[in-house]
Amino acid sequence: MAKVTIFRPYPFQIGQKIHIQGGPRRGDWEVIGVDEKKIKLRCPVSSREFAWDHFCYAVTEQELAEWPQKY
Repeated sequence: MAKVTIFRPYPFQIGQKIHIQGGPRRGDWEVIGVDEKKIKLRCPVSSREFAWDHFCYAVTEQELAEWPQKY
């Protein structure tokens, strides 16, 4: 078995309040738009809005019997 880190795109929802802990987008945001490619966020302090490619992922670690996996 191999210990493998799994990344999944996070399913953002409009109206969600989020906090990003690191990187250039760190801080508090409100989700104001979501489509297949972009997420639109608004800063609650400055009210500035940004549209970025999806960049947040939910992360888990699992023991997998097969790695790399065959698709």
